[in-house]
Amino acid sequence: MRAVVQRVASASVEIAGGRPLDIVDWAGPACPRRLHEADAESDAEYICCKVLNMRLFPSEKTGKAWYQNVMLNIFEVLLVSQFTLYGVLKGNNPDFHGAMPPSAAKSFYASLVERFQKAYRADAVKDGVFGAMMEVKLVSDGPMTMQVDSSKNTNGD
Repeated sequence: MRAVVQRVASASVEIAGGRPLDIVDWAGPACPRRLHEADAESDAEYICCKVLNMRLFPSEKTGKAWYQNVMLNIFEVLLVSQFTLYGVLKGNNPDFHGAMPPSAAKSFYASLVERFQKAYRADAVKDGVFGAMMEVKLVSDGPMTMQVDSSKNTNGD
């Protein structure tokens, strides 16, 4: 499983058809993520734990730049399913064969959102609509972008 974590000052998602899901004046990570065909529950647990505990935010108390995580700051988390993260180019054409098939990915993604809600706070975890065309707007804070890949978790961290 792959997650791209962006620290944002604000973010919003509008679902095709006009249903807006706005997160305004918000600081926290926006996390586009993609499911690989070989992903398992252990990958979901790793990504959830890593994203919620990443020290991406400064501490006003200590002055350290990379000191606090999203939970210490009581920020929200925006999860957006993005199948293109496992895309590769074959010539000039995109190929998404490494991605989990949509029929399996939809329920796996729903369980991932639920895992984040249980691990943190249900009301603080927002998501788009799986498989929908979405307009995602965000104001990057930093900019700060990190990629987390569960397949590279070889040392147990």
